[in-house]
Amino acid sequence: MHMDNDHYKSRVRRFLCQFSVVFSALVFLALSSYAQDDMITFIEKKQKEIKEKENILLKEEERLKVLRKDLDDRIEKYATLLNQIENVLKKLESVQDEKFDHIVKIYETMPPEEAATRLAALSEPTAIKIIRKMKPKKSGTIMAFMPPDKVASITEGMTKFEKNFPTQ
Repeated sequence: MHMDNDHYKSRVRRFLCQFSVVFSALVFLALSSYAQDDMITFIEKKQKEIKEKENILLKEEERLKVLRKDLDDRIEKYATLLNQIENVLKKLESVQDEKFDHIVKIYETMPPEEAATRLAALSEPTAIKIIRKMKPKKSGTIMAFMPPDKVASITEGMTKFEKNFPTQ
């Protein structure tokens, strides 16, 4: 009986060992399954966040496309307007040039003594502009009838460098 008791104890120990191994495996599997469930939940949550951010970015991209289209339209509109303004300015400049050329021709056709008197009475910048546009032979003849100090002043004005450059 003693032997049977030892044998029984041995069998119980073996059973407890096997049970503990099986129980440990089950606990490990349960914990592993729980960790996997947690991981799956975490991944699903992150995927949802990524999808939401993607949707936000898509909406922002669409908003930016609309803004860019609006800006492109405005730029085109302002470029067209600028071209129209430049054309009007060119026409005005052309008209002014025509008028100025007409004035120059009037002074060229006057008798030199009379043209000299009238040019001497004008403001110096205006007189300089008119004389510059005249044919050199005609302007020389007219300037010969002007007072020497006025001729000297006009000559100095003609040699000065003018800043008539476009601002572009």
